[in-house]
Amino acid sequence: MTVLVCCDLDRTLIYSAAAFGLDGPDETMPRLLCVEFYQGAPLSYLTEPAARTLEALSTAATFVPTTTRTPEQYRRVHLLEKPPSYAICANGGHLLVDGEDDPEWAATVRNRVSDGCAPLADVQDHLTRVSGDFVLKRRTASGLFAYTVVDRASLPSGWVEDLTGWCAERGWRTSLQGRKVYCLPACLSKAAAAEEVARRTGASTMLAAGDSLLDIELLEAAARSIRPAHGELHDTGWTSPDTAVTAARGIAAGEEIAHWLLERAAAP
Repeated sequence: MTVLVCCDLDRTLIYSAAAFGLDGPDETMPRLLCVEFYQGAPLSYLTEPAARTLEALSTAATFVPTTTRTPEQYRRVHLLEKPPSYAICANGGHLLVDGEDDPEWAATVRNRVSDGCAPLADVQDHLTRVSGDFVLKRRTASGLFAYTVVDRASLPSGWVEDLTGWCAERGWRTSLQGRKVYCLPACLSKAAAAEEVARRTGASTMLAAGDSLLDIELLEAAARSIRPAHGELHDTGWTSPDTAVTAARGIAAGEEIAHWLLERAAAP
């Protein structure tokens, strides 16, 4: 039986210092492994037990990092000694096979997006009009979606909700993750890319993990799934009969998720 494990990265498996969520005296803190550098500085970490568990998981199942990061951002992350054969990037917009972008899948996604929602340029124009001093950066990713980096403390009440409503009328959706507000085509999903990997690998069952609204379809597509006790899904109270919730928060939740996935991937 081939098991497919699709797992979100940021604030699910890997964590920046701002998201560690560690409490207690310094001498009780866990040893951490840095798995990403950005501009020469360490950026993302997981616990050493989590790293060992992921190595075992990659042997027991087809492990697929499944992220909203662009391929370029994903390639900065080194989770395993040997990179996974598959990775899903740009929220399903890119499927990497042995580190290379699959052009057939990319073309399929772009055709689907162009037929199913308003153009990216319209969303960019709207974000420009509604941005204020609280918006620190505006970016696009892979020519597929837009996101802004915001100052959460200065974010006006109702701004995200108003943006969500405007986007929904045009076939787009939003997600607030940390300091980033994402605007993505509704038809752009991690679940669709995961189903394609399942087809290619002949997987008979899928496990999944994620923390944001953009992960809901992926979690629901899996036979069993898990989310951390923090993040967008936790804040909105999202639950599912087949989705477990960690006892821990922060980087400790990442370790718990890795163990949970391995136990079920390795089960007879």
